[in-house]
Amino acid sequence: MAILTFISDFGTADPYVAMVKGAVYSQLPEAKIVDISHEVSPFNVTEAAFHLRQSYSIFTRGTVHLIGVNADHSDDTPHRIAVYDGHYFIAADGGIFSLIFDKQPDAVYDINVPYDSDILTFPVLHRLVKVACHLLRGGTPEVIARQAEAVTEATRLRPIIDGDSIRGHVVYVDRFDNLVTDISSSMFREVGKSRAFTIHHRTARHKIEKISGHYNEVPNGEKVALFNSAGVLEIGIGGGAPESGGGAAQLFGLKKGDLILVVFHDRSNR
Repeated sequence: MAILTFISDFGTADPYVAMVKGAVYSQLPEAKIVDISHEVSPFNVTEAAFHLRQSYSIFTRGTVHLIGVNADHSDDTPHRIAVYDGHYFIAADGGIFSLIFDKQPDAVYDINVPYDSDILTFPVLHRLVKVACHLLRGGTPEVIARQAEAVTEATRLRPIIDGDSIRGHVVYVDRFDNLVTDISSSMFREVGKSRAFTIHHRTARHKIEKISGHYNEVPNGEKVALFNSAGVLEIGIGGGAPESGGGAAQLFGLKKGDLILVVFHDRSNR
C-alpha cells in the first residue's frame, strides 16, 4: 500500500488531525501516514507549498499527499487531484499546486465524490479522506473525478537573473530562525561559473562571501550561507536560534519576502 502524507494548518492542540487520521484508519487499518507538518500558518497555502516542494520527492512514487490547508471547496477553489512525477496531491486548488510544481502536472482532476456528511465545514474529513483512501487502495483518479485542463495559477515571487547577479527572496524562516531562499544551487552555479561572489542582505556589514558545507564550519554567532538538503540557498547563524542568542532572521532583521542579492565578480574587481 502507498504512503499517505498529511499536511495541515490544524495545529496539535485540537483534535482535528487525530480525527482525519482516525477516518483513514477506519477505512484502511494498515495505512501508513506520515505527518509533514500541522503547524502551517492558518490558511497559508504558500507556506504549505514550500514544505511540500522540500519534501515530496523524498517519498516513493505512488505516494498520496493530503493537503488540509485552506481546504474549503468553492468555484474558485475546486477540490482536485493533481498527478505529478508519479505522486498524487489532493487539495482545494486556489493555486497551491502551481506553487508546488515547476510546470503543469501530468494530469489534473476535479473530484466528484459527494461529502459523507451534511456538515460542510470539515471537507478534509468528510470528503478528501475518501479520495485519499481510494488512491491508497490503488484506485485510479478517473473513477472518482473528471479530468480538468489545468491547475489554477498563483502569483509568487521568483528569483531574477540580471547579468552577473541573482535577486532572490526569503521564502521561509525555520524554527532556528534560518533564512531559506528561492535561489537554487543549479541557478547559483549557472550564473556564477565558479566566480567569486558576495551575498548581500540589508546592510554591507552582513555580506557573506563563502558557501559552507554545514553549519559547524563557522564559530557560534558567525553568519553562514550554505545549500540545504532541498538544494536552495540558506542563510543562518552558527549555533543560532531565537532562544540561544538569536538566529539570522532576528539578528539581520529579515522576514519572508525580503530581498537577497548575490553578485558575482572577478576577484581582481572586488
